[in-house]
Amino acid sequence: MKRVVVGAHYGLKDWLAQRVTAVVMAVCTLLILVAIVGGAVSSAESWRGLMANGLVRIISFLFAVSLFYHAWIGIRDIWMDYVKPPGVRLALHVFTALALVGYAGWSIQILWRL
Repeated sequence: MKRVVVGAHYGLKDWLAQRVTAVVMAVCTLLILVAIVGGAVSSAESWRGLMANGLVRIISFLFAVSLFYHAWIGIRDIWMDYVKPPGVRLALHVFTALALVGYAGWSIQILWRL
């Protein structure tokens, strides 16, 4: 019997990546909420101080990377499922990837601005 391969078959890898990025974002969100509730960010100056901390920068970087990779997987799957012309789909993939990379850089710039 000849097997016909159809589609990209990302499957398990993408399913797992979405779950891992969701967990990373949830943990990062909880850590920032603890800092806010604990009074670590009661003013703009204290926010700058918090974001100057190396560990917080790593956490915010992990959050941004996780958020935009999570979004990439979801949006890419939408384009693959619902946009049939290959040229249009490729253009949408390129635009989406460029936009997400730009948004990631912009968000880090905003968060880390001192």
